[in-house]
Amino acid sequence: MTGIAAETIRRLAREYGRAGRDQAGEAVRGPAVIRLNYGIQRSEYGGTAVRAVAMLPLITGAWRRRGGGLQLSTSGAFPFNENALQMPELMRASSLGRAARTVNMSRLGHALTELGQGTGALRNDKAGEGPPVKALFVYNSNPAAVAPNQNSVLRGMMRDDLFTVVHEQFFTDTTDYADVVLPAPTFLEVKDVQGAYGHLFAQVSQPAIAPLGEARSNVRLFGALAEHMGFTESCFGDTEDELIEQALAVDPADPRSAWFAGITRERLEREGQVALELPANAAGEVLPFSDASWFRTASGRGELTPVPVFTAPAESRGGTAASTGQYPLEMLARKSDNYMNSTFANIPRHRRMEQGHAGLLEMHPADARARAIADGDAVEVFNARGSLRLRARIGDAVPQGVVSARLDWNKLASGNDGGDIPTSQKRDAHPSEQARRGPRDVGHPHPGGGNVNVLTSETLTDIGGGATFYSVLVEVRATRLTPA
Repeated sequence: MTGIAAETIRRLAREYGRAGRDQAGEAVRGPAVIRLNYGIQRSEYGGTAVRAVAMLPLITGAWRRRGGGLQLSTSGAFPFNENALQMPELMRASSLGRAARTVNMSRLGHALTELGQGTGALRNDKAGEGPPVKALFVYNSNPAAVAPNQNSVLRGMMRDDLFTVVHEQFFTDTTDYADVVLPAPTFLEVKDVQGAYGHLFAQVSQPAIAPLGEARSNVRLFGALAEHMGFTESCFGDTEDELIEQALAVDPADPRSAWFAGITRERLEREGQVALELPANAAGEVLPFSDASWFRTASGRGELTPVPVFTAPAESRGGTAASTGQYPLEMLARKSDNYMNSTFANIPRHRRMEQGHAGLLEMHPADARARAIADGDAVEVFNARGSLRLRARIGDAVPQGVVSARLDWNKLASGNDGGDIPTSQKRDAHPSEQARRGPRDVGHPHPGGGNVNVLTSETLTDIGGGATFYSVLVEVRATRLTPA
């Protein structure tokens, strides 16, 4: 199932269970800590997998020892007042009289091509409900590159009846489909309050320079749009300082609000960063999940039932989709080491750091031999959703039965046609030319473009409704790098 010897797994379990405990004839060992990184949850049953791992320090008592436990991210420790920032009462007071529909962006392709047609069928999916999407406003994202089932996403973004606005710093893959592109500032040009992924200090960042040209922050942009659209609520005139104060305000519905005690905008401006006031135990120690105040469960405890049960993802070698043998290889559609998702992929220095891996498909020697593929050969990776042309890198970086390739911008990936968008719809304007001429005149902006997401699906994870980038089955064959 895992490719790891059973005895190795048993030895790890014994050593993990003994960590931090006095052992007869042995020195006291340090506590066990698990660094749970991003990846394990990106499969169809990734939620259950993460839950199973999170149970381990509860079972062993590792949380009771300083330095023990588990960390994925500390971002959940920052109780920013979402109700004050999102103001759901505005939706209830609108003509809708209720909360607006939420569409999961991991199903953007479905949302833009099928929503409103009654075709929603995947887990956690209510996408068959409501009218079709007629307008798309993109900010802080590059969905044409990062959203799964890319060919479906791009078909949707090419709809003549879809009005698309993109607020961006660069001409990304997504701006190529925009009716309107609005300039966005970088983090160096705006003021903001931040939590963190890996520490427990609230922070404020001050702009190093004023926004360049006509760039407007999210706050200024949406405030101006609201004014021009005739909204009269005073909240649309709130400044960055006022929104920071609202974010730090006590939310009576959130017991974690006390963790922001004493943290104000003025104090952050003076000190730069301020530690959270985290709950201490009877001994005065701050040990996460060492008492009930840390848990947000109904019982106030860590809940171990129902016991997790392994189920193979449908798109895996042990899953139902593999039974036909049509797509026998598992694909890791992984992120690049030198980009952050698709951010920095257009920066020459980052591209130089990534150039030893860009455009490559990692394959195990046994899988390559079975397909008469040699190191450096041009290959086509494909499934029912699309195809990708890469060069084979043969080695033991991946186990037998698994292949791997890295995320890139579509327009910067050479030799990839996506395998699905008809050639007649592909056009070759540079984004700057596209912005001058208009997106509907130049159409599909990057012939030969496409990245690993032409192969990924819109199936959602079992818990949380996340993307399943690592539950992908494919086949590989030798080909020419550039299609005829």
